[in-house]
Amino acid sequence: MAEVIWGLATSHVPSIGAAMDRGKTEEPYWKPLFDGYRPAREWLAQNPPDVAVLIYNDHANGIDLDVVPTFALGTAEGYRVADEGFGRRPVPDVVGAPELSQHLLKSLVDDGFDLTVFQELDVDHGFTVPLSVWTPEPGEAWPCPVVPLLVNVIQYPQPTAARCYALGQALGRAIASFDGAATVGILGTGGMSHQLAGARAGFINSAFDHMFLDAIEHDPGKLAALSREDYIREAGAEGIEMIMWLVMRGAMNAQIRKVHSTYHVPASNTAAALALFDNRPA
Repeated sequence: MAEVIWGLATSHVPSIGAAMDRGKTEEPYWKPLFDGYRPAREWLAQNPPDVAVLIYNDHANGIDLDVVPTFALGTAEGYRVADEGFGRRPVPDVVGAPELSQHLLKSLVDDGFDLTVFQELDVDHGFTVPLSVWTPEPGEAWPCPVVPLLVNVIQYPQPTAARCYALGQALGRAIASFDGAATVGILGTGGMSHQLAGARAGFINSAFDHMFLDAIEHDPGKLAALSREDYIREAGAEGIEMIMWLVMRGAMNAQIRKVHSTYHVPASNTAAALALFDNRPA
């Protein structure tokens, strides 16, 4: 049986990837953010999983907005880095884990989640930036194969926080019944509070963000009880991405140990955070 050994929640702001790609991480604007990542990166380098599941949303780069699935799973042998209009990021393409993907697909469907299936998929910054936060210098390949799990946070109606948390719990059960890998890392991506357009463009709510960072560890049910309107009001239109953290949290044990967290304002015009949890018994 496979074991989830850690969960990593991190923002996927595209400019974070651009700062890394262009060698700007030591510049005054970016240095505090990347200094905050360092303890988590060191710990993760010492605790590599056999495979990872990465929960993210596409930004109309791998998926046409004419067809936006509520939840979707990639089952491919590999995933190309998308060209988002300014060239592909200079990072490796992603090796998939089709055996685990197929197992998760069957288990989640049997558990009541009707997933869209992608047998081909390009992955954008929502996927590659979290991988870079985890592994800043991957060389020719990322640390392990990765399964993409997509969540719609773009088009109304997005799934509820409660549904995302339940998906995470089903994901945890599915992973526990898989015999093909020993250890699994889970990444939940997006957020924190931000709004990119409209009357509240530039909106950041640090009080809500800090509440969320505490509750994702100690009381995820509190976050699952919030409506989509609560998230948009308190965290901004794009801040609803934080529901993807709940998929990660649901896949973990009730009791987890925080390894490291960091919070920074702003990264571009977004509140950015990282939270790393050890899922193994003490």
